Amino acid sequence: MTTVRLDIEYDGAGFRGWARQPGLRTVQGVLEAGLAQVLREEIGLTVAGRTDTGVHALGQVASFATEAALPPDLARNLNSVTPEDVAVRRAEAVADGFDARRDARSRSYLYRVATTRPMSPFERGRALWWPHRVDREDLDACAAALLGTHDFTAFTPTQTDHVRFDRDVFAASWREEPSPWGAEPLLAFRITADAFMRSMVRALIGTMLEVASSRRTVENFKALLEGASRSEAGDTAAAHGLYLESVSYT
Repeated sequence: MTTVRLDIEYDGAGFRGWARQPGLRTVQGVLEAGLAQVLREEIGLTVAGRTDTGVHALGQVASFATEAALPPDLARNLNSVTPEDVAVRRAEAVADGFDARRDARSRSYLYRVATTRPMSPFERGRALWWPHRVDREDLDACAAALLGTHDFTAFTPTQTDHVRFDRDVFAASWREEPSPWGAEPLLAFRITADAFMRSMVRALIGTMLEVASSRRTVENFKALLEGASRSEAGDTAAAHGLYLESVSYT
C-alpha cells in the first residue's frame, strides 16, 4: 500500500465545491475519476480543507492510499485526463499514514477586494467589487482583533454540523497588492488558523467591509468574536474572491 500526496490548484467557478455530490461537477469528483482512469482503481481522496461552490484554491492538498503501481509522473498523467480548470502541481509518495486533513497544522486563505471604479474586467470572477468607502484603519483593527482564540459562531451558518466553534487564528492582515493584470491595486486579506468553519472567511469579509464603510463599529466586530449568533454579523461575501492559499504540516 502506498500513500500519495497531491498538491492541487483550481478555478472554482465551474465547480459545485470540493466535495463529491451525485450528479454535480465537483473538484473531488473529477480528480477521483482521473485517478481511477490512470491507476485502474477506485480512489477516495481525503482533503485538507473543503471549499464551497465558486471558491478557488492555489494550494489545496489531498491524500489517498493505493495498491496500484504509480506511474513515473503521476501528476502529468492526471493532468492529461482532468479538465483545464484543475491542475495537480505535484503528486508524490509520502510516509504511510499521512492524512491531508488530520495532519494539517494550519490553513491559510486569501480574499481579494477591488475598490476602484470601474472594476477591471480581468478581475471579474477573481475579486469582489466593493465600490464603497473603505477605512483602512478600521480594517486593520478588525484583523488585529482576530488574532488568538475566539468563538466564531457568528461567522458560520446556523444550520451546521460543527460541534466546536472556537478557532485559533495565527495571523490575519489586510494589504494593498498590485493586480497581476496591471490594473489598480487591490485589497488582499490573508488569514491563517488551525481550521475554518463553513463560510467563515466570507462572513468575516462581509462583516469587516461593513465596519470599513461605517455601517458598524470595530467594537461591534470585536463583540461578535465572543460567540454571538449568526444573525448579528454581516452578509457572507461572494465566493469568487476567496482562495485557499496554502496548507501547513509543520
